[in-house]
Amino acid sequence: MPYKILVVEDDPKIQKIIVDSLLKEGYLVSASSNGRDALQKAQSEFPDLVILDLRLPEIDGLEVCFRLRKTRSVPVIIVSARGEEADKVAGFTLGADDYITKPFSPTELLLRVKAVMRRVREHTEGMDQDRVSAHGLDIDRVCRSVKLEGKTVELTAREFDLLWILATHPNRVFSRDQLLNLVWKDEFEADPATVTVLIRRLRQKLEKKPENPDIIKTVWGVGYKFQSFS
Repeated sequence: MPYKILVVEDDPKIQKIIVDSLLKEGYLVSASSNGRDALQKAQSEFPDLVILDLRLPEIDGLEVCFRLRKTRSVPVIIVSARGEEADKVAGFTLGADDYITKPFSPTELLLRVKAVMRRVREHTEGMDQDRVSAHGLDIDRVCRSVKLEGKTVELTAREFDLLWILATHPNRVFSRDQLLNLVWKDEFEADPATVTVLIRRLRQKLEKKPENPDIIKTVWGVGYKFQSFS
């Protein structure tokens, strides 16, 4: 599944160069020209990476980075003409994953993007992901078993796969199409409506109040997420 990248750059020429370069590499890309719009898109589109200029209208790039870090752990690459050490320190202190000073080549930017995403992927893959415990659930990937408050819950293979994807990415919102691709992979006969059916069945088996779920939440107009305690 291609990564989704949000490009936040107010210079239209530079924005186009960045967007075109990313699209050629197969990334899904959206763009914003000011800080306020960038924050709104980050909350609604859930990008996997943000490329962020510092000098932005309405809300400064450092403030955007700060607000992003308060709500999500999305990686951030700062791209700015402000190459002073103080700006770099401020960016990294706020949680930026990399910092590129203008002018730069598209090739350099793409290498930085790949490096950041590789580090994120390696970190995720390196985590202990054989078991997830939350909401009274104990989900064991090796045994493919699920217990709720110590009692075994019988799930079909598809139900387990869907639950595992959601539970190992807490608070990340997946669309029905994304879940379809992750669970069914190359089985093109599957229909997105099947995801809705499986979500309903999982809620019936796991939630105290399926009609008002606490574990698997619907994000209206976007998709579903596994609610963490944070």
